[in-house]
Amino acid sequence: THQVQDEKHFNLQGKIGVRTPQQTGSAFFTWIQQQDNFDIELSGILGVGKTQIQGKPGEVTLNSAKTGLITAASPEELLERATGWQAPITHLTSWILAKPATLSAQISKDNANRVSQLIEDGWTVNFSYDGEQTLPNKLVLKQALAEDKENRITMVIQNR
Repeated sequence: THQVQDEKHFNLQGKIGVRTPQQTGSAFFTWIQQQDNFDIELSGILGVGKTQIQGKPGEVTLNSAKTGLITAASPEELLERATGWQAPITHLTSWILAKPATLSAQISKDNANRVSQLIEDGWTVNFSYDGEQTLPNKLVLKQALAEDKENRITMVIQNR
């Protein structure tokens, strides 16, 4: 398990887009992950200005001019309190590396033996790669809802 721990160090920049039946928005992000601690900065999201999200085990905070400071025990709880939305944020630390987050994931691979799709916890994640790269440069996450609707999150990684 030591190897997996070492991989939880990354510094990403990119763009995220969220589309739900109720709303659409996008933001630029910087995401610094060091083991279980993270620091995410979102800018340009839905006209909110800059949003800072910081986390360590057991405590996550969100701070923006619009919401003020919100504290929660997990990223999922924080998201729900701030937006009313439920999404498996914790899984993203694995998904961003094209790795399953749980043992129950269904995994598809491409010709180069890279993960091309994960189906996990009600979400389908499709991965795109730039050339021969082994880490994805684009993730599309979809959660099917009733009546053929869906929640969709698109992440494009510009620097890693």
